[in-house]
Amino acid sequence: MSHRTPICLARHGQTDWNATGRLQGWCDVSLNHTGREQAAQLARQLADTGFLAVWSSPLQRARQTAEIIVEQLGLPAPRLHEGLKERHFGIFQGMTKDALAQSHPALLAHISQRNPAAEFTGGENMHMFAGRVLATLAEIAAQPGPLLVVSHGWVLDVAARQQRGLSTEALLGTKPGNGECLWLERPVWAEAEAV
Repeated sequence: MSHRTPICLARHGQTDWNATGRLQGWCDVSLNHTGREQAAQLARQLADTGFLAVWSSPLQRARQTAEIIVEQLGLPAPRLHEGLKERHFGIFQGMTKDALAQSHPALLAHISQRNPAAEFTGGENMHMFAGRVLATLAEIAAQPGPLLVVSHGWVLDVAARQQRGLSTEALLGTKPGNGECLWLERPVWAEAEAV
């Protein structure tokens, strides 16, 4: 297709679990005061973007971020998509990084490096996760835009690798901060092969 649908992919605002270094994954944690302020600030930054719609992960922290943004921008309620959920961290969901340092230091090192090779017992492997994320972004990109998509840190990692033409296994080294954005264009997602 010849047209391009710009997508702004944003990470949700802060939660208390972010602040204390606890792995969230699919645990449904709400925004804290700082996270609500970050969402409001993001709405102000994006005020002149002309979004036609906002999509969100159904997890509270992303959904609440999206709801704050649509309220400030006067947009319809966010559309929720299961495919935008964070990576499932299996048995490690809810653990603090301090606890991981004691019980699984190699895994903590992978998490700190944003290493896609991190293995989460009982959770999603990178092949499953990246495939889910890329398929979801391609589906959303078929809609008229520009669009805002509110999701999670590991989702932004998958998108950043794809946007930069890196392999699924590439190390990024840094993670996106709460409320940070990454702009994408449709062809990158529409043409992405299944991972």
